[in-house]
Amino acid sequence: MLRFLTAGESHGRGLVTVVEGMVAGLPLTSEHIARDLARRRAGFGRGPRMALETDSLELLSGIRYGLTLGSPIAIIIANKEWEEWQGVMAAEPVAQEEPLVTRLRPGHADLAGTLKYGWGDVRPVLERASARETAARVAAGAIARRLLGEFSIYVHSHTVAIGGTTAEQVGAPTRSSTSRTGLALPYWEAVEASPLRCADPQAEKEMVTSIESAREAGDSVGGVFEVVVTGVPVGLGSHVHWDRRLAGLLAGAVMSIPALKGVEVGLGFAASNSRGSQVHDIILPPSGQRGGPSPFPRATNRAGGIEGGMSNGQDLVLRGAVKPIPTLANPLPSVDLLTGREVQAHHERSDVCVVPSAGVVAEAMVALVLAGAFLEKFGGDSLEETRRNYDGFLGSLEVEA
Repeated sequence: MLRFLTAGESHGRGLVTVVEGMVAGLPLTSEHIARDLARRRAGFGRGPRMALETDSLELLSGIRYGLTLGSPIAIIIANKEWEEWQGVMAAEPVAQEEPLVTRLRPGHADLAGTLKYGWGDVRPVLERASARETAARVAAGAIARRLLGEFSIYVHSHTVAIGGTTAEQVGAPTRSSTSRTGLALPYWEAVEASPLRCADPQAEKEMVTSIESAREAGDSVGGVFEVVVTGVPVGLGSHVHWDRRLAGLLAGAVMSIPALKGVEVGLGFAASNSRGSQVHDIILPPSGQRGGPSPFPRATNRAGGIEGGMSNGQDLVLRGAVKPIPTLANPLPSVDLLTGREVQAHHERSDVCVVPSAGVVAEAMVALVLAGAFLEKFGGDSLEETRRNYDGFLGSLEVEA
């Protein structure tokens, strides 16, 4: 079973990730992880901290000479600003504690967290509830991505909407499932080159305008990202129990990302307004292609690659709705936790828009779920053993055209 755990606070000494259950013999270096951490930090609309943090990481265990050992992999991502925050986040008792944070922020975990854990200070809640924790998730997801890549399974994301502007390229459910890279490589290169991870230049300009307008007003904007995974074999997940259904596992993982308010697979909510004949994907005769995710092609991919709780051999497509960040430069009216008096909400540094980076975090969570389902299906203690099992399964799917 593949699982991971993160630890650390936003302004603590650093973030820690532990990944357990990864096969032995998987090529893995710090460069594989650093790439995705850098992608998470990027994006127009991010706050000033992204320019300060370099997310320098250290591989602590589970890897030798660039290969995984099969034992738990531990990674630490140091906090570059720790020197300035030692007094605030010291682990040991201090002679003089820092001032309390008591002004509650609407839309954040402040109120519910302080009431739940009995704090008279918001600091213990906001430090862990911060989306800074997602850097640790991205590190774990990069390891899962490496495993998937060994089997030609590739995870991408792009921005499809920000501030009410929708990009032209949102037709992922109709893309061909026969391509091993989904959309043409130049498309994804255009996405990665875009400051908003959006390949529609006109939409990007309008999105930038929305973000700049919100920044000037001390406000924030949300939007929608889309994750596309190509090369997913048929049969990941299961129909036999609610907690083994792939769509449920993916939705839960993506919804756990801070600021996420909705997830849909394939046509998603649009399917509820259409007839069945306009929703379900026609199964075509066997293509005769050997070694592909499924021997049976489809005319469309409206299901987003999942049917009956299982992957069906088509590209996996899901979207996430990101709410505007709740920490505002122009704070909303709120109350003081201790006095109950009306105040302006607390504000430290904040982003204006995180949709592009939320897509990168979603890639990590999707990769972790898929890698877990992949190892559950094909097993193996080493990469080579898993490969033999995988190749044997694909061989059993071959159907004469």
